[in-house]
Amino acid sequence: MLEKQRHHLLLELLAEMGYASVPVLSNKLKASEATIRRDITKLSKRKALTKIRGGAQSNNVSSQIHERRHLKGSVFLADTEQNKDIKALIAEKAVSLCEEGESIIINGGSSTFMMKDALASRHLNILTNSFALAQELADNSDNQVTLPGGELYRKQSIILSSFENDGISNYHGSKMFMGTPAIGEFGLMETDPMLVLSEQKLLKQADQLIVLADSSKIGKRSSLILCSLDKVNILITDNKVEPRFLELFEKHKIQVITVAVPDSE
Repeated sequence: MLEKQRHHLLLELLAEMGYASVPVLSNKLKASEATIRRDITKLSKRKALTKIRGGAQSNNVSSQIHERRHLKGSVFLADTEQNKDIKALIAEKAVSLCEEGESIIINGGSSTFMMKDALASRHLNILTNSFALAQELADNSDNQVTLPGGELYRKQSIILSSFENDGISNYHGSKMFMGTPAIGEFGLMETDPMLVLSEQKLLKQADQLIVLADSSKIGKRSSLILCSLDKVNILITDNKVEPRFLELFEKHKIQVITVAVPDSE
């Protein structure tokens, strides 16, 4: 992540949280604590935030960030750097399941964003609420890209709407692709009610649900349940998933597709 992007996201997080410690900011932005301390010092000198003992505080007077609604969950740009190579393999496998000319739905997220490279040479009709993916495909592919109506949430780089007339109900996809912060015995999980609302609307418009989740997401828990495992048709993951979870998914008749990753991953 570029320094400018990290600074912007750091200020976004402080606007949302009010204040945060160095370890919290380090975890959310996937940067070292030393890097975060340097960022805080630089931004403090610019009067973009207030430096406090062990962290930083939002400076509403000097900050250029205005109050806006936020979603619970991790930062998209930071997430794209986590398990990047594994996500790329999973995403490539996901795109290989699509037929030319097919209409599909892609939910926003760092795992599904990685589908961009394999989609560059394809010709599909794609509905996505991922602002970042739509930009990539518009610039680097001949796919037909449709965006729903709504508000842009910058932190997750997705478009969401609280209203029914956002255009989603007019679209049908044979497959829906989505990532998840957690999947396990309780089902497919999410972090924010707005994300659950949006994803449930998208699910209604698809024949098949295909989940992209590297092994670090398997067996984890989050605060909200999006749907039960019975709603998942295919799970694409890596070959480091524990056997007990493979048995769980088999019990729920989920087709599990694994990609091989080197032992060093």
